[in-house]
Amino acid sequence: MDTNREDENENIQKEQNFSIRTDLAIEAREMIKEQNGDIDDGIVVKNEETDTMSITYVEILNENGSKAMGKPQGNYITIESEKLKENDVSSHQEISHKLLECITELSKAKEDTVFLIVGLGNWNITPDALGPKVVSKIFVTRHMFNTLPKELDGAVRPVAAVSPGVMGITGIETGEIIKGIVEKMKPNVIIAIDALAARRFNRINATIQLSDTGISPGAGVGNRRMALNEETLGVPVIAIGVPTVVDAATLVNDTMDTMLAQMKEAADKGTEFYQMLENMEGEERYQLIYDLLDPYAGNMFVTPKEVDAVIDRLSGIIANAINSAVHPGIEIEDMGIYNC
Repeated sequence: MDTNREDENENIQKEQNFSIRTDLAIEAREMIKEQNGDIDDGIVVKNEETDTMSITYVEILNENGSKAMGKPQGNYITIESEKLKENDVSSHQEISHKLLECITELSKAKEDTVFLIVGLGNWNITPDALGPKVVSKIFVTRHMFNTLPKELDGAVRPVAAVSPGVMGITGIETGEIIKGIVEKMKPNVIIAIDALAARRFNRINATIQLSDTGISPGAGVGNRRMALNEETLGVPVIAIGVPTVVDAATLVNDTMDTMLAQMKEAADKGTEFYQMLENMEGEERYQLIYDLLDPYAGNMFVTPKEVDAVIDRLSGIIANAINSAVHPGIEIEDMGIYNC
């Protein structure tokens, strides 16, 4: 028996278990800057600020950028606002309008575009119920499109919506369900909504990410399934996600970063204690986290206690933007008329 190889494999597994888990392009970019400095090869970043929100545009241009970011080539738009956690109607409308603008830009919809809205996630678990809750507020029209009044010509498009559930409930791969629907329905654009995981706790329920690269159901909690993207489905897929959880190992890792930084500031440079803090990286840190959280670290996720109310608000903000984006004649302010 090769004991050294077993130890090596165990260490690799630990590092994989405790690697920083994030679905946000903005956080992947931050980690690259922390590790390698500001490298612009294949990655373009633009920022925009308003009184209500901060918007970051990340475009991955080539294979170099994709490899560095660990994400497919394409466009990633991140909207950050603490107002998302608050019951601030005017701010939420402003954010919905920005989302509408982004969805319109990414979808490149025409007058006869047929949309399929997919709400990913488990409706029985609140932090994972964002997708199904959004779908419940979508104004679906495909089933009655040919019988709509002439007054609505050009005001609405054919839209269908589905919440396929999760494999633990259905026993069917989510991607297989969506692929079957796509083959029968033949939509032109898919908009998929899912809960994500973040690296920073302050981004939980305060961030919305959009991308034109598709999405992997369950990726936020480490359950990677068949990707939903243009390559697998043959249809452009716009992904909209909100980080609702942070995994425990990442939270501990960030807490250790803060603690070590403060301890280094208090310690005298050049001392043995300072040198120990300076060298507490890599394997030592992973081992410390492993000892602290074992055996639950890989399956433990944290979410705020007010997540129920926040998910309800977020689903409304996102649904309003989608409804207005897919139906040109419907304004965000008029959603109540359509019971959306």
